[in-house]
Amino acid sequence: MKKSIITKLKNLIKRYTELEQLLSNNYTKFNKEEFFKLSKEKSELFRLNESFMQWLSIKSEIKDIKLMLKDPVVRTLAEEELYILNNKKKQIERKIKMLLLPDDPYDKNSCFIEIRAATGGLEAAIFSGELCRMYMRYADLRSWKVSIINMHEGEKGGYKVVILKVIGAGVCKRLKFESGGHRVQRVPQTESQGRIHTSTCTVAIMPEAPKSEKIILNINDLKIDTFRSSGAGGQHVNTTDSAVRITHIPTGNVVECQDERSQHKNKEKALSVLSAKIYSEKNAQKESESSLMRKNLLGTGSRSDRNRTYNYPQNRVTDHRINLTLYRLNEVLSGKLDLFINPLLQEYQADLLLMTE
Repeated sequence: MKKSIITKLKNLIKRYTELEQLLSNNYTKFNKEEFFKLSKEKSELFRLNESFMQWLSIKSEIKDIKLMLKDPVVRTLAEEELYILNNKKKQIERKIKMLLLPDDPYDKNSCFIEIRAATGGLEAAIFSGELCRMYMRYADLRSWKVSIINMHEGEKGGYKVVILKVIGAGVCKRLKFESGGHRVQRVPQTESQGRIHTSTCTVAIMPEAPKSEKIILNINDLKIDTFRSSGAGGQHVNTTDSAVRITHIPTGNVVECQDERSQHKNKEKALSVLSAKIYSEKNAQKESESSLMRKNLLGTGSRSDRNRTYNYPQNRVTDHRINLTLYRLNEVLSGKLDLFINPLLQEYQADLLLMTE
């Protein structure tokens, strides 16, 4: 490892030791918030401390084994042991470098998922409903909280557009790769000739801005319209102007919300989605300067991005960004998205490692 990395590690381990002493000897001096903050910092440094201690131990063993190479009696055994230890050392070094990689600034944020039917008409709307269920099942598997913020139902099922809010640990870190175009290939129910059609939906992952970076919306920049809700909802639908449409004039972003019976609640939800849209666009501008964008692992949410193809006749799903094909369509649609998210995350981290070396 480079001297600069070793120096950084020594400083971090020194901090870890300080935290251990602070929390074990002076824990009664801290209030609940301070104690939680220090405990969290210590927890984040634990794996790094463990790995660095292993690295130092192996480095010491290698030094001892090298001395044995001078002895012709045990030289062969020493060479074999040295080969094994050097491989272990390289593995630990890679692990340490991975642990030192900086998180994206919004990895720990909650997020909104916007799913839109693109090309394919009724079939695209039906597929957007299936994507919505897929993300809701994935959230359930990871014990995340998910709620529907707004939806426009399709004529034959599914959604023309649906917006979900997902809250939980590591939401953006795992979902950020979903932005972009998602294609479905299958025979639609409306197809009498049995021909396979290709339809497309777009997915946009919009991180919710943390309190420290909240987007302040100027009321003079907003055009707010109210209208009557449409779709299922009982006696309150089409009787009051509870639905809200907000246009952000400087950026042209438009957000609608009609999920709640209260106009005030719909306005509040629409403003939260609008803030996330603007925050997400700002992040996208920063990322466009990075070589990672050229790898197309992080999509923009536009239909020109081609993330994944879901082929029903062959029970096949292909992620075009990493050329990964799995014949496990049913499992993926049932929420087992880690089959793709884990390889994408590994590829993304490998790119970051190349940039830091």
